Amino acid sequence: METLKEWDFKLKLVKTKRGAVLYLIEISPDHFFIEQNPLKDSKYGYAYRKLKEKYPEFYMFWEIKNNRYTGRLLAGAFLTKKEMDQVITDLLKSDEFMRYEEIMEQIEE
Repeated sequence: METLKEWDFKLKLVKTKRGAVLYLIEISPDHFFIEQNPLKDSKYGYAYRKLKEKYPEFYMFWEIKNNRYTGRLLAGAFLTKKEMDQVITDLLKSDEFMRYEEIMEQIEE
């Protein structure tokens, strides 16, 4: 495997004024992704609370660049294959993908 590009970033744990403890991924001082606040009484705060109940290792981060909200979202989860199968089934509203052969790709050296 050949490295094409590399980034340095910081993963921080921050506490908001209202006491929420959130992850922050700092790309540079003026570019970061902040975790959705599950305590917020908003559309995405509510959705995040519900998602975390079902998928505790699911994360949503909002992009802030040059002190401005960009409207872009980074989402991901740390899941077992069985949990990922359930997420895919939930998102697709079907388990049809399970008919296909599972091929695990090897990482090239």
